[in-house]
Amino acid sequence: MSGLVVLTPIALGLGLLALCAFLWTLRSSQYEDLDGAAERILHDD
Repeated sequence: MSGLVVLTPIALGLGLLALCAFLWTLRSSQYEDLDGAAERILHDD
């Protein structure tokens, strides 16, 4: 039972950290042009 007292806040903290990281990537436009980067490697400039 004492393990739950320790692990529950750790799990909630890691989940909140992952959510903040995901929201940060959304705000910094990381997902705007997904096909451009995949096709850019095929073209020789």
